[in-house]
Amino acid sequence: VRVGKLAFIRELDANAPESELTAGETAVYVAIDGVYAGVLRIADRLRGNAADTVTHLRGNGIEHVVILTGDNQHTADALAAQAGIAEVHGNLLPQDKVRLVAEQGARPVIMVGDGVNDAPVLAAADVGIAMGARGATAASESADAVIVRDDISMVARAVSIGRHTYQVAITAIWIGIALSLGLMTIAAFGYIPAIWGALSQELVDLAAILYALRALTSGNQHQIAPSAD
Repeated sequence: VRVGKLAFIRELDANAPESELTAGETAVYVAIDGVYAGVLRIADRLRGNAADTVTHLRGNGIEHVVILTGDNQHTADALAAQAGIAEVHGNLLPQDKVRLVAEQGARPVIMVGDGVNDAPVLAAADVGIAMGARGATAASESADAVIVRDDISMVARAVSIGRHTYQVAITAIWIGIALSLGLMTIAAFGYIPAIWGALSQELVDLAAILYALRALTSGNQHQIAPSAD
């Protein structure tokens, strides 16, 4: 028994017919003993908060949102329209996803996936986010971040937290540099004894560390309602 895409079945039976699909459907073809046996038509449904998640990501600086999927183009187009995504690439193999991510002009590129076939592209993206609740272990191991709740809105939250943490880190670095330069300038004119200069450097480190603790606060400024699906 062979189960998979139409091209996979036509390797055994070139006369396997292509099934007519309605919006949101995916076809899984079956061959038995080298002969086309039938097709399973599976209806895909968009997560309830997917469109809000896309809107939130765009509002937080994500300029270009693309769907890369192994599903057929017709199904991908229908779901993308509901989510408000214009660019869609369907019928992709894992290597096709890797190639398209590499061809993206704007960097960095964030890739979100959950299947075992997504492991290569999650590793190839600048930031790979795996949906780990129902996803494959291989995808989770290849990703930079893993979302353990089956909620696509957590992707937007992860991006917000990442941006917030980065800004806190940069600010803490500049605080340390500014205080160090100020104290070194004062010390250069002999106003600070060597011992007090060494102690003041510890205070500079402490100030930078205390500010960096702001990274523990949430960077998420907008909550997306969890999907009921």
